[in-house]
Amino acid sequence: MTALPRTIPALLPSLVLLAALTVPVFAAPPLPADPRIARAVQDYLRQMQAEESRTRDQRAADRIEALANNPASPVLANPKGDITIVEFSDYACPYCKAAEPRLMALTNADKRVKLVMKEYPILTRASMTASRLALAANKQGKYRQVHLALMRLEGALDEAGIFEAARAAGLDINRARRDMLSPDVSDEIIANFNLARGIRAFQTPTYIVDGHILTADSADIDFAREVAAARSRRK
Repeated sequence: MTALPRTIPALLPSLVLLAALTVPVFAAPPLPADPRIARAVQDYLRQMQAEESRTRDQRAADRIEALANNPASPVLANPKGDITIVEFSDYACPYCKAAEPRLMALTNADKRVKLVMKEYPILTRASMTASRLALAANKQGKYRQVHLALMRLEGALDEAGIFEAARAAGLDINRARRDMLSPDVSDEIIANFNLARGIRAFQTPTYIVDGHILTADSADIDFAREVAAARSRRK
């Protein structure tokens, strides 16, 4: 896949939001009064949903190496885990922040889960600053500390709060300011945007469990159940 020019990252949030807004939304038609036709319509809708699920998962399967094993992507839990969860997230996303404690609880309880983070700053200008700083923290072996600190920030995301949280988490801010502008940080963010476009992930958070893209609202996801289901599928 051809990489985008490095001047693009500043424009990426707007481009991805525009793409998301142009995705058509289809409402299910009202069910007919005749029960036989109603059942046929329901069966058809279930088949369409199953086919769409298979199509989504195939997109992930086609990109599974980049999703799960890119050495530039930070790993928050067991790098050798048997089940991999990939998360596309934005530090300005309240749904990402709400789900994070449950995801951390899962990885603390199940040491066989690998958690790969994809920095996906699509919501605000400060999102890009936070993602760059988090990737810079990875160069200092401080990604986990900074990631959790940024996820726990309350209120609107702003640069002052981002740097203060990172400093409190033990980051060398002077070094990080240099590292966050390095080409490899830009390359990782561009790669994540390309991956997100490839799997049609136009929102945060987006979770992929062992190649299966989750479509439920993040508040409704039972991560332990999804991991158990992934292990069952492997048997």
